[in-house]
Amino acid sequence: MHLSGYVLQRLLRGLATFWFAVTITFFLVRLLPGDPVLAVAGPGMTEEIRLQQLALYGLDRPLAVQYFAYLRELVQGNLGISFLRSQPVTQVLMERLPWTLLLTGAALVLTVLLGIPLGVLAATRARGWVDQFVQVSGVIGQSLFVPSIGIFLLYTLGLMAGLFPIGGAVKSGLTGFAWYASVAHHLVLPCLTLVMAQLASYVLTLRSTLIEALGEEYCDLARAKGTPERTVVWKHALRNALLPTTTLIGLQIGFLVGGAVLTETIYAYPGVGRAIFEAVGQLDFPVLQGAFVLLAATVVLANLVTDLAYGFLDPRVRAG
Repeated sequence: MHLSGYVLQRLLRGLATFWFAVTITFFLVRLLPGDPVLAVAGPGMTEEIRLQQLALYGLDRPLAVQYFAYLRELVQGNLGISFLRSQPVTQVLMERLPWTLLLTGAALVLTVLLGIPLGVLAATRARGWVDQFVQVSGVIGQSLFVPSIGIFLLYTLGLMAGLFPIGGAVKSGLTGFAWYASVAHHLVLPCLTLVMAQLASYVLTLRSTLIEALGEEYCDLARAKGTPERTVVWKHALRNALLPTTTLIGLQIGFLVGGAVLTETIYAYPGVGRAIFEAVGQLDFPVLQGAFVLLAATVVLANLVTDLAYGFLDPRVRAG
């Protein structure tokens, strides 16, 4: 398939995935138990006030009408008004988004920086004790979930050892360097939670693909020419072995987004994930929908970029 056709196909697939995610979110939000108007006006509201509130937020209209009105506003970039904050949802989310980007970005970079050398170390010492240790640790790591890791770190390093803050993103009242130091200090436990939850996948994937690449003929040919083994590993084999890992990075961004929701909830970290948790409890439909739209767009875009990069690097993918 020609590159332009491949790009168009992936774009259409990305748009279809985004529309599906938006549609599912819209209807799932309305299946939540409880009355969102009651959460806004309080238990003492009269029936007249309740009807006024329903009309104000368009909740008195048929569900299909609400859905198409929502899509129309979404296309225009309008995510609605928060029920409880009376602010545009876009403003609410933009206040939270930098914290989530900081957390997920730091976790992704740290995971890749740790995952590549550990994967190479295990592959170049295949069947040795280092490899056995990495494999056992990887299997244990893949069996752990974000909540269990988060609660363990919060209890041991936060509450028991007192090394790191157990909640929030920054200590209030600070400025300058002290503010940045406090942000980094508060970031350690949430970031470490996400890194521990996904590092094993990177290491094990890179280990297996690199072992396979080191047995290919082009590596044997390089060795026969007298190329040092270090160069064979890092220059020849690793370049090809990183292709599946690159795909995994794109796919893991979806995991990072989901993991961030749980992590931010555990550590009361003021990101988009924490906003979702609060919106569920308060039945704030617009914020909940807007947050999921933002996260869905992030995941779809990351996967799209990964697909395009992989198709560009390996023409066999376009042919398949």
